[in-house]
Amino acid sequence: MKLLVGLGNPGPKYANNRHNVGFMAIDRIGDDHGFSGWRAKFQGQTAEGRLGQEKVVLLKPETFMNNSGQSVGEAMRFYKLDPADVIVMHDEIDLAPGKLRVKQGGGHAGHNGLRSLHAHVGPDFVRVRIGVGHPGHKDAVPIYVLKDFSKADQTWLEDMLAGISDGAPSLAEGDQGRFQNAVALRLKPPRPKKDTPAQSAPAEPPAEEPDVRSPLQRLVDKFR
Repeated sequence: MKLLVGLGNPGPKYANNRHNVGFMAIDRIGDDHGFSGWRAKFQGQTAEGRLGQEKVVLLKPETFMNNSGQSVGEAMRFYKLDPADVIVMHDEIDLAPGKLRVKQGGGHAGHNGLRSLHAHVGPDFVRVRIGVGHPGHKDAVPIYVLKDFSKADQTWLEDMLAGISDGAPSLAEGDQGRFQNAVALRLKPPRPKKDTPAQSAPAEPPAEEPDVRSPLQRLVDKFR
C-alpha cells in the first residue's frame, strides 16, 4: 500500500497558488483514476483507489503547509506504513517551471511543508519535486509561492498534471524512471516522423502532334 500526499494550503484563497501544485496533482490523479470521493480524515482529505497493482490512499493535509507532517504522520501510523511507502508531491523553487524530479530522502531546503514532514516522519519518504521557478531573491520566495500561477504557466502546468496522472501507476509501483518518462512525453511529445517523399512517376512521352498533311503531300515527303 502507498500513501500519496499532495502539499498545499486548504481553501479557495490558495487553490491556484504555486505552493498548491501538490494538491493539484493529487486532485488530477484522483479524478483520472476513479478514486473514491474525498472524505475528512487524518486532519485532511483522503480518497482511496488503485494505481496499477497498488492500493493507494490519496491525502491532502488541511493543517496548512507548515504543519503538514501532523496529518501525514497520523495516516502513516493508522496504516502502519514506513516512510518509503509515502510519496509526497510538492512545489520546488529550485527547478524551472515545467521541470520535475523524483528522489528519496534528502533535506527540506527551507520548504516548510517538508520541514514539518521531517519533524514528524523523518526524511526517507519519496518526493516528487514539481518545478515552479525562483523569483530571483530568497526574500521574495514567500510572496512568490503564495501567488497564483500566471496565464503563461497554464500550458506547461496542464501538461505537467496530465503527465503526472499518466505515470502515477508506475510511480506507485516503484518505477520512477517510467513515471518521469510519462511526464516528459506530455511536456515534450516526440516529433512526428516526416513522410518519405513519394518516388516520382516516370515522365510520360510527349503526345505526338496529329499529321494534317494530305495523302499527296505525305507521298511527296516520303521521296524527298
